[in-house]
Amino acid sequence: MTDWKNPPRLFIPGPVKVNEDVLQQLARPTLGHRGKEYAQLHGQTAKMLKEIFFTNQNVFISTSSASGIWEAAIRNCVAPDEKVLATCCGAFSDKWATVAKDCGREVDELKVEWGKPTTAEMIDEELATGKYAAITLVYNETSTGVTNPVNEISKMMREKYPDVLVFVDSVSAMVALPLRFDDLGWDVTFASVQKAFAIPPGLAVALVSNRALEKSKGIPARGYYFNFELWAKAAEKDQTLVTPNIPHIMALNYQCEKLLKEGMKNVWERHRQMGEFVRGWAKEKFDLFCEEKYASNTLTTVKNTRGINVAETIGAIQQKHNTIFGNGYGKLKDQTFRIAHMGDITLDDLKELLGWIEDEID
Repeated sequence: MTDWKNPPRLFIPGPVKVNEDVLQQLARPTLGHRGKEYAQLHGQTAKMLKEIFFTNQNVFISTSSASGIWEAAIRNCVAPDEKVLATCCGAFSDKWATVAKDCGREVDELKVEWGKPTTAEMIDEELATGKYAAITLVYNETSTGVTNPVNEISKMMREKYPDVLVFVDSVSAMVALPLRFDDLGWDVTFASVQKAFAIPPGLAVALVSNRALEKSKGIPARGYYFNFELWAKAAEKDQTLVTPNIPHIMALNYQCEKLLKEGMKNVWERHRQMGEFVRGWAKEKFDLFCEEKYASNTLTTVKNTRGINVAETIGAIQQKHNTIFGNGYGKLKDQTFRIAHMGDITLDDLKELLGWIEDEID
């Protein structure tokens, strides 16, 4: 039986390994969430997030997983009589399409085979029909390890479809991959903190454009908990609408300070180097699941060309080293396996893990 009091070191694609200094932030004495001390913490954290994501627009902190912001984007910014184009390239982009339908919106799905990217040309062809008020994208599809060409897509959207709202799931991309929110012209993007922020689960960060916020004010039945207009009114006071997860915000504040000290270009470069290293190993020992041009710098999905027993290999490494990596997701289980390289994971960590995998398979 796994000892939950001595949990394994995580190289799954989230939650990822959390360092001791970050865990210590969660153990600090709490604050009254309507007091001036919390307002100072919240305001400082939001200010740093704006610097990290190069935005002068709205930054919201939500005590939820990022899945809540799937629903928030749809319910706040798409009227019941408007149609959404959902781009689907893996399990999580597929799920967002389902969530949009569950919110009562009409949704058309633009599907590609798992492991393939969604391209600007594909989206252009669909949007040319003039049927859509909004589009959902995934920056980095965690189930497949594909990074979609969001820069090319965003450029095309700005030039040809400036009135279509752009919602982007950045769950396994935010922080680790370049994200200049205002330059990209997106309307909503978000992530949970258990990915590249390297904090335990329990908090989400959302960036919302001014035009998305303004549109939300005219949308009926937005609900309460994820209501952008109410979030914005609370944020003006350096507060959240509902009781926040204060220990996590303390940890988020701490991680933001570290990110800004390192410099975002250096953060992105560090993740690029880790991605390149793991991809090199994967090509030597197995193969990449997706085309290398679109392979993620936050996680690598390895194609199991040698037919190893993935579950047994993961179990052996956990037993011997108290460390785990990820099996393939959903229908890709055993056909692939996934190794995270984001957050506070280091190259030395990865060399150690890959050496252990080699010991088990060679």
